[in-house]
Amino acid sequence: MTAARAARPRPRFGLALFLLTNQGNGLYHAEFMSKPILIDPLKFAREGASLSGKLPVSGLDERVHDDLSDTSGEVSYLLEGFRDELQRPALRIRLEAGLNVTCQRCLDGMPFSLDTDSVITLFTSQEKLEEACELDEELDAVLAEPELDVAALIEDEIIMGLPHAPKHDECGRETLSLAKADKPNPFAVLATLKRPKSE
Repeated sequence: MTAARAARPRPRFGLALFLLTNQGNGLYHAEFMSKPILIDPLKFAREGASLSGKLPVSGLDERVHDDLSDTSGEVSYLLEGFRDELQRPALRIRLEAGLNVTCQRCLDGMPFSLDTDSVITLFTSQEKLEEACELDEELDAVLAEPELDVAALIEDEIIMGLPHAPKHDECGRETLSLAKADKPNPFAVLATLKRPKSE
């Protein structure tokens, strides 16, 4: 049918704490303010605009926090608009962050370096989007909205960039050994029960 991004949730509003400031030549930087980071994605792409900044992990949505062991650190991002080789408007988003995820073996926190680089092609027609995705299964595409919440886009990228089941390379071995040592051998217990009592 369509690429995975076609099912991306609609942009959310009022969650980010930044305001765009123009630094000239289509470059923007996000400054701390009590307003969301909203852009017109089609205009942003067609003008070849660029937006960079940092978001505190603690300020991201709970759906991101659910996959982390803590909310320390920040996410650096760079969003660039351009036209692809077929002259379709597109966005390129790059993220870098030092995050802490939960090891699925020992349940302790473990560091994870997030480094993603994604290109999202924008469409104004669902029909054209589906047609393009059928021709190119690797295409990452969305139906463009009048306004895009950049923070929501960043959150989506973080979630997709996190490991599905993170595990320490060496964790759990000592813990498991201790657990086995403390746990009674069921066969030894059974042998004790079957042993006749001494007269």
